Amino acid sequence: MSMVMIAAIAFVGTHFLLSHPLRAPIVGRVAEKGFLALYSLVAFATLGWLVVAYRSETVTNMLWPVGDGLWAIATIVMLLASVLLMGSLIGNPAMPDPDGAVRVPAQAKGVFAVTRHPMLWAFALWGLSHILVYPVAKNIIVALAILILSLVGAALQDRKKEQLQPAQWREWEAKTSYWPFAAIAAGRARFGQFGAHALAGGVVLWLAATWAHMPLAGRAAGIWRWIG
Repeated sequence: MSMVMIAAIAFVGTHFLLSHPLRAPIVGRVAEKGFLALYSLVAFATLGWLVVAYRSETVTNMLWPVGDGLWAIATIVMLLASVLLMGSLIGNPAMPDPDGAVRVPAQAKGVFAVTRHPMLWAFALWGLSHILVYPVAKNIIVALAILILSLVGAALQDRKKEQLQPAQWREWEAKTSYWPFAAIAAGRARFGQFGAHALAGGVVLWLAATWAHMPLAGRAAGIWRWIG
């Protein structure tokens, strides 16, 4: 597992280094476009390395038995992740804005009432669900890498936004929560008002992604495990 582990550390580590401590000095030397080109090159190179290492590694024994119960949990978790991901694509103040402004919604609704980091939590839930149903060493390493990258990245994003746009981002933090459903439980947000792009788009993505498991991974996933 050494090559998979090294590639995973490189993928996650370079992302954090380039996104945070190295970003400012690199931008100062090569400007924003040069930094984005370098960041994309490193991200694709380390991701490609991780994919190659994963495919070349042998499959170890599963660490625990996986039956229909765990598959049902993972299927529901992936549906939630799909809704969070699709909902994060519209009205997300964390997404880059052409003029550099932070546009904080007047009210946290839909996926943003659930968490202010719906995209990153979607990736984290993907990692969790894949650990549940495929607990072999190389898969656990890759899924943990995605989970750590997402959740630590969300916390670091908050810190960066607090420094760059303190008033706007702290206003958004007061309406939302890092942890899913924490703002709803605390009364700072109200569950509901999901857009069609989140619900319908999430269901379509969930159905398509789980169906693609058969041709891509050779095993049925999601509801296709029972109806395929």
